[in-house]
This record gives sequence, C-alpha cells and structure tokens, in this order.
Amino acid sequence: MTTKIGVIGMGHVGSTVAHALIVEGVAQDYVLIDTNTAKVKADALDFEDAMANLDHFANITVNDYAALGDADVIVSALGNIDLQNNTSDDRFAEFPFTSKAAKSVAEQIKASGFNGVIVVISNPVDVITSIYQKYSGLAKAQVIGTGTLLDSARMKRAVGQRLNLNPKSVFGYNLGEHGNSQFTAWSQVRVKGQSIEQLATDLGLDLDELSHESIVGGHTVFRGKLYTNYGVASAAVALVKVVLSDAKVELPVSNYYEPLNTYLSYPAVVGRQGILEQAKLTLTDAEEEKLALSAKYIKEKFEGFQAQQN
Repeated sequence: MTTKIGVIGMGHVGSTVAHALIVEGVAQDYVLIDTNTAKVKADALDFEDAMANLDHFANITVNDYAALGDADVIVSALGNIDLQNNTSDDRFAEFPFTSKAAKSVAEQIKASGFNGVIVVISNPVDVITSIYQKYSGLAKAQVIGTGTLLDSARMKRAVGQRLNLNPKSVFGYNLGEHGNSQFTAWSQVRVKGQSIEQLATDLGLDLDELSHESIVGGHTVFRGKLYTNYGVASAAVALVKVVLSDAKVELPVSNYYEPLNTYLSYPAVVGRQGILEQAKLTLTDAEEEKLALSAKYIKEKFEGFQAQQN
C-alpha cells in the first residue's frame, strides 16, 4: 500500500517540506497545491528532474483537491510572507490572508472526503489550526499545528550553546501560542538529569535571556533573509514522519487543550491517528497563568474570526 502526502502552499516553506519528504522517500505519492499554477508546475517538474539522482521515486499530482481524498497526511503551508515584513514582528500580520485561505482550503479538503491528519504550519498557527479543524469537519485529534515544536528547538539550541551541548541533550518545552505570548516552561527543562533552574543558579545562566532568544529566533532569521524555512520545515517533516510511522512520540505541538478550550502548544503523544494523549505537566502557578493568558489571546482571535463569518 502506498503512502500519499498533500502539501498546500508551495512557497519557501512548502517547497522545502516537499523537497525533504521526497528526498527522504517518506511517501510514494504527492499532491502539490498552490494558487500560483506556474510555480507549482515548475516545482513538480523540478522534482521529477531530480528523480534519476535520488534513492526514491515519487508520483506527483498538481492542483487536484480531489486527489487528497485518500491522502494520509496534508501539510498546510499556505501564507503570504510579504505581510510578515512588519515592524511589530507579529505573526498575526498574515491573519487576514491565511484565515480566509484556510477556511476555503479546509472546505475543499472536506469535499474531497479526506480523513487523515492535517499538519498546519500556516501562521498564526494556533488560530489557523482551529479554523482548519472547524471547517474540515475532522476530529480535533486529527488536526495538529507545528506550534512551538520549532520554538522549543530554538530554546534547546540556545541552552545547548551556553552549555556546550547538543540540543538533543536538552529536554523541555516552550508552551502556549506560537507567537509573542509563548513562554519557556523552565520548571520542565532538564539538562544532564538536572533542573535547568538549578544549573542556572550554579552557572550564572540568565533564563530570561535564553527564553527571549528562543522567542525571537524566528524574527532574527526573517530579518536576515525575509523568510524562514529550514527550521519550521524540519519540524513539520518530523511531525509528518511521527504520524505516518505511528511513532507515539511526545511533542510540544499545537493541539486542542480542553482545560482552556483552545488550540495551543502543549506536549502530547502523536501517532497515526493524530493526537493520542496529552501530557500532564506540573507547572508553577506563574507558568499556569502565562498559559492561560496565551490561551485567552488565541481564543479571542479565533472568536473574532468566527464572528465575521456570521
């Protein structure tokens, strides 16, 4: 049985995701969709030209929503990166575009009969993930945003650099919105079997500085080249592979958090059916307050969009 992946939005991120998936041979069939027909056709031909030099072969279909009906995973990378070039470094700058586009795309996905897992990259990712879930008609567990999977990696990179460690040896999460209201849950971060808070005291680490570095990491990359792609694409590809392999890995992704009645990033076990189970963190009172404030911000934005549709 073959595996099929759809990628919607073939800009900087979508094309990077598609390239990584094809090179790694993650699936055998791909459906690439973009409103820029010339661009997506060119990408498809470019990938086909690469096949003779790759270890894997892939069948590629272009701009056919009906072909998504039997897909296993759909990745949403639609967006308008030009809108992100603003002085506030606010991911909601893309919201007027992505909210309208996501609603339309979700309705077409629903019409195709798709019943797999949607992985959302499009910003602002928590609200856009909410929109996809509502208008696709899929269960909440089947619609996942990359969320702070990337921000947590940025935190691990920052901590690892300070301690001369591979970031894979840093364990912990950024939680909440994939945006300016997110925070690093330092009570959950462990390095070499020790609490990072204890290490910070012993080694004189500034945790506020490290948290800020992880939050603004994307803005730093954006200012250098006016887009980001490798970090978020790697997060999305990792998430897709966890779903397809039913790996049951705990990841800090955007998923529906019932206690606060919204999508936000909170660690959950991910497998073939999407979100299988949420972790149960023991956060500090201050961290719980930050999570609630982040949730409130996300909910208000989603409810505002909903009000405009009525």
